[in-house]
Amino acid sequence: MKHLLAILLAASMELFMSSARAADQMTIAVFTKNLTNPAYEAFRIAVDKVAVASGVKIQHYVPKQPDNVDEQKAMVEQALKDRPDAVIFIPVDDVAMIDSVKKVNDAKIPVVLVSNPLPGNFVTYVGADDFEIGYRQARYLFDKLGAKAKIVVIEGIPVAPTNRERVRGYKRAFAESPGIEVLDSGVGNYQQPDARRVMAKFLADYPQIDAVLSANDGMALGALEALKEANRSAVVIGINGILPAVRLIETGALLASVDFNMFKIGCIATRAAMRYLKGEPLPEKILLPAEIIDKTNYRAWLVPVEQRPCTEWSEVVK
Repeated sequence: MKHLLAILLAASMELFMSSARAADQMTIAVFTKNLTNPAYEAFRIAVDKVAVASGVKIQHYVPKQPDNVDEQKAMVEQALKDRPDAVIFIPVDDVAMIDSVKKVNDAKIPVVLVSNPLPGNFVTYVGADDFEIGYRQARYLFDKLGAKAKIVVIEGIPVAPTNRERVRGYKRAFAESPGIEVLDSGVGNYQQPDARRVMAKFLADYPQIDAVLSANDGMALGALEALKEANRSAVVIGINGILPAVRLIETGALLASVDFNMFKIGCIATRAAMRYLKGEPLPEKILLPAEIIDKTNYRAWLVPVEQRPCTEWSEVVK
């Protein structure tokens, strides 16, 4: 009888402790822009990896319509009702989402801002230097093309800070390369189908296009599709280092990409949110270095994101 009571008591204590652990589980709300860009999928995978290893609950908020402001605003309202312990936030628009961020600030919910800067109060910002990324990408392309070439540019979402900074980097590179003729520039919205349509129009308008400067890999893939359909060729370069693009670097179909690594950013952003909730110090800003991915080093990026180990805090923040 005593043995049975001891077993029942132990079981009750375990149930109590499990309930207590569940009650104490930290919840982090994670906002990304869309379900269509592989870079954001890599970001979500990274977030989930850190969360599973740390026992943190993650609630993802992703607009069904890519980069839809109204959807993201509604999702912020829902998150305010859900009262997460922290928010990791990638705004779909750095102007339209200011009021929503203010509501989160007013609710005293800590926010880790990611990728796209905007006004507000944040425990830290995690991203990359998009001006430097755009400049390095353009310079690398121009060095490969030589003294003279005719190129087209496919930009991302015009209102996105990442796009504005990358284009600003392009302009600096253009100023330093008088032999590079920019035939045209179009908006691909960071989406493969949009870039495919833009590139098809470029090909119809210009009999000679030597290269395509694309503000992300998804749009570079769209440009390559249009080139194939038109039975034309051009040198194409992108940004993000997503797996489909790296595989095309391996075959030679894509010249290179720049490692705006949303997987690493996702790892560090999640670790930053957890550190804040534990009362550990954070820098005001964390910028991950960009790296050119080309034929010399692409193998390191061939590992699918699901199989990659998540970046440790000490690897980025010294």
